[in-house]
Amino acid sequence: MLLLHTLWLVPKEVKMNSRERVKLALEHKETDKIPVDFGSCGVTGIHVSALYQIRQALGLDKPGTPVRVVDPLQMLGEVTYDLVKALELDAVRLGKVSTPYGFRNENFKEWKFWDGTPLLVAEKFNTDPNPDGGIYQYPGGDKSLGPSAHMPRQGYYFDPIIRQEPFEEDKLDPKDNVEEYGSVSDTDLVLIKTNVEKLYAETDRALVASFGGTDLGNVAHITAPALKKPKGIRDITEWYVSLVARPDHIKKIFDMQIEIALPNLKKIHKTIGDKVSVVLISGADYGTQKGPIVSPETFANLFKPYYKRVNDWIHENTEWKIMFHSCGGIVPLLDHFYEMGVDILNPVQTSATGMDPVMLKEKYGKKFTFWGGGIDTQKVLPFGTPEEVKKQVKERFRIFSPGGGFVFNSIHNIQAGIPVKNILAMFEAIKEARQR
Repeated sequence: MLLLHTLWLVPKEVKMNSRERVKLALEHKETDKIPVDFGSCGVTGIHVSALYQIRQALGLDKPGTPVRVVDPLQMLGEVTYDLVKALELDAVRLGKVSTPYGFRNENFKEWKFWDGTPLLVAEKFNTDPNPDGGIYQYPGGDKSLGPSAHMPRQGYYFDPIIRQEPFEEDKLDPKDNVEEYGSVSDTDLVLIKTNVEKLYAETDRALVASFGGTDLGNVAHITAPALKKPKGIRDITEWYVSLVARPDHIKKIFDMQIEIALPNLKKIHKTIGDKVSVVLISGADYGTQKGPIVSPETFANLFKPYYKRVNDWIHENTEWKIMFHSCGGIVPLLDHFYEMGVDILNPVQTSATGMDPVMLKEKYGKKFTFWGGGIDTQKVLPFGTPEEVKKQVKERFRIFSPGGGFVFNSIHNIQAGIPVKNILAMFEAIKEARQR
């Protein structure tokens, strides 16, 4: 049974721009139409292969026109402003200065994906084939070093390569696990400011940023793919063992990490002010398909205090809204998320255990804005019919829309291999559902 609400309805004749629309949605107020996002950050994006097909289907490019890779780890493509306008999206991406592999997104060159998709990749996106037919990626793009990531033959993403050095228990140093973090440079501050001012002045969209350095225990970062020779606990299995076996050591790592992150956030805010609407604080996952990766008690003890320090500073000193990403069945953790100051929940994985959308809206709809949950990317979008896709999209609008607090996005990134007819059906249903 769907939710019943007495709604404050915005009259049809009231028109908002996207920035205003997102702002009201985040304040849990009704808007002229529900905001929609695809591509504003690394957890709401589109794989390059799917993005190329979308642009071709919409007639935005001539065949063979390459799309730009903005996240080489996940192989996400740049959702440029012509597509933002064509799909009537409400948020835009403040691109990261650097990639997970330690090289900058600059001086782009042509490169072709194994499925034939024409791409533009950063100058130091340097790959080599390996014996199984896949390719290697290198820290800083330096092929003289050992590879730090591997894409299997005909794969779609780069997987981390474990480069754990042997260590002696009594000589573990928490500094080794924060080597990849450092003070934001004046050069990077200028670049961030330039990008923010350009996007703010030339679009009316909400700006979404991910400044990095604030997510704790993210498996994408544990192996330190940007470092030449990572030290400390860099094996993913060993890291999770350490949550139980070395909790005091983990706390020292997190404390050092936050002591680096907070001054960086202060510098960034002083530079750009409140032109950014949303900041993605964490892209780490704390859930599996069946429930949390860690117990609520472990999360409250190890992770919560450090996230709260960051979130409290943001709430006390900025107008930024805090987005927190975690896949999986995370209902047992949601009260902790709320208490540590999370404003926005993403990706709202309704296919996971306990993540019933009606329950989420009823119990947590006033605590969080749901930025996601719009379409199941595990089964319905890739394997359903266009009619099934449209049905679920409209159902999610009915569930999550009342009372504000909803920004439509798929459950995590649009993946490669999804039939373009299903993607187009999703956007058709979005347009129909947004019409009053």
